[in-house]
Amino acid sequence: MRKASTIKIGKKLQTIRKSNGFTQEQLAEQIGVSVRYVSDVEQDRAKPSYEVLIKICNIFKISLNQVFSEYLTVTENKSLAYPLAGYEKLAEADKKTIEHLIMYFNKK
Repeated sequence: MRKASTIKIGKKLQTIRKSNGFTQEQLAEQIGVSVRYVSDVEQDRAKPSYEVLIKICNIFKISLNQVFSEYLTVTENKSLAYPLAGYEKLAEADKKTIEHLIMYFNKK
């Protein structure tokens, strides 16, 4: 576990935002902050408040554990496959294709 003073979540938040198809402008509008603030958070030049973090988690339907996973010693729900974060937005046919692929690869 890293020291608390070295916690940096900007890149992770950026990955989450992009994987959900949001621009910085769209996220800023949704959480009620400036685009500059979102940019500063993603570049680890600013630390988001609890309120902002909770809004981000609610928008993207993730937990705080997923944001801070690399800093936590708890192993359950430790990480999220961010490329799959937009799964819920997919058409049903695409979801079925992904499910079939996962079953196929799990059999190997």
